[in-house]
Amino acid sequence: MITSEQREKLRGWFAGRLPDDLFEELAEVTVDREEITVIGRIPAPHLAEGVSAGEREAAVEGRIQEFRERTRESRIEVAREAEHRFRRKVSWGVECDGERALFTHVAAPVMTRLRQPERQVLDTLIAGGVARSRSEALAWCVRLAQKHTDDWLAELRESLENVQRVRAQGPDSEPEDAPTDTD
Repeated sequence: MITSEQREKLRGWFAGRLPDDLFEELAEVTVDREEITVIGRIPAPHLAEGVSAGEREAAVEGRIQEFRERTRESRIEVAREAEHRFRRKVSWGVECDGERALFTHVAAPVMTRLRQPERQVLDTLIAGGVARSRSEALAWCVRLAQKHTDDWLAELRESLENVQRVRAQGPDSEPEDAPTDTD
């Protein structure tokens, strides 16, 4: 967990380092132990008034694909610097006309031990066709919990940031998950 101040510095670094013409706006920078995800807003395609939803969807998809191909080298260069500097993988995504697309992202394995009643929940999801494996069922459960507990998780993250701030004030201590700047 990183503090708000560390998150702001990370976002500031990307805002300063990204080429001016890459995004219309830096929409979001999120970070965890393994990954930094950078999402930028790109311009919507210019379409005639009254086009169908299907045409709009195809145009946005085309715009996103064009952006991805055209900016690949610039994004790789920034990612290499950031990965060296912050010791995390960098993933990219865009928002275009209300649609969000991730180009790359880390799917980190997580090991857990579950008792039979918990395994039965996962197996029920598999039997019901919601998931193909226990791993997929567990990921589905996490997404469901995330969707329904955003306020509670936000409060918990805020509390953890306070703990990190207090720890940082102690002698010889540095937050474990703080982005490191080796420059």
